Amino acid sequence: MIKIITVGSIKEKYLKDAIDEYKKRLSKYNNIDIIELKDEGKVEEEKAKEIEGEKILNKVQDKDYVITLEIEGKELTSPELANKINNILIENSNITFIIGGSYGLSDKVKERANYHLSFSKMTFPHQLFRVLLLEQIYRSYKIINNESYHK
Repeated sequence: MIKIITVGSIKEKYLKDAIDEYKKRLSKYNNIDIIELKDEGKVEEEKAKEIEGEKILNKVQDKDYVITLEIEGKELTSPELANKINNILIENSNITFIIGGSYGLSDKVKERANYHLSFSKMTFPHQLFRVLLLEQIYRSYKIINNESYHK
């Protein structure tokens, strides 16, 4: 199973449609579970990260292989990500990707991670990033299965 834990909800229809499309495509390969957690809004940054971090960790199971999405993480090419996902699934039945809130991730969440992944040094809107992550997971499965995919 692939689980995506994310802080914040999707409001825009076009993003919901894109997410639904990638979830449908991915259903051929694996179960996808997206867990949306409420963001803490306008509280002090460290307090928000702490509260959101506890909510995130409550959704992580001991057996999960956790990949946090962080600017400070390691950048991979799409084939490298596909290889990483494939290797993880050989030994673990669950991969959990974590997308933090607007302030990022707490240190406790980062410490729980098995791998720290960065898509870029740039900052992306969290709602849009969910679509990017799903697309890259889908692309990974196409690569793993030697199936063609529009480039």
